Amino acid sequence: MKSITLRSPGGLANLLVVEGESPAAPAAGQIRVRIHASSLNYHDYSVVTREGWEADGRIPMSDGAGVVDAVGAGVTGFKVGDHVVSCFFPSWANGTATIGNFSTVPGDGIDGFAREMV
Repeated sequence: MKSITLRSPGGLANLLVVEGESPAAPAAGQIRVRIHASSLNYHDYSVVTREGWEADGRIPMSDGAGVVDAVGAGVTGFKVGDHVVSCFFPSWANGTATIGNFSTVPGDGIDGFAREMV
């Protein structure tokens, strides 16, 4: 599976296309998605060009869209073939935001969508 990774200390010159293993079959309660599109926005640019980058090997891109490729046991809200999109703040689905930082944002605090499958 191809992905783009950001190597320390960051910067556009430290973005690399790498070949790695595909994700395993999803565990109970999880889904696996084949990524078909990812958009580049200013947040992604600011993450990549941030000075003093510490998350060596981070996969950038906060937005992703794709098709469900596999579902784990107990998943009822999705099925293989469903079209899905990511959430910028995955832990905030509705209501008043209580996010205090970017630790759960794909491509920033966790790996993002610059890859073929998640």
